[in-house]
Amino acid sequence: MILPDSDKPMGRPPLGMKPTTIRLSTDMIHRIEALVGNRRLALFIREAVENELQRRENPRAPEDQNHL
Repeated sequence: MILPDSDKPMGRPPLGMKPTTIRLSTDMIHRIEALVGNRRLALFIREAVENELQRRENPRAPEDQNHL
């Protein structure tokens, strides 16, 4: 019987991400690509979602706008 050299599975390690489908208007996609380039769309969306999650999970008291 031939044993493997390693106990680790072959190939890339899991990235801890699950693919999902979202629907965006073509206009929105063009606007994002104009800002970040057409190869950075997924990264932009991941960052936007992370920022929004942080904002909603850690709400701050409304800032007093009278002290301007």
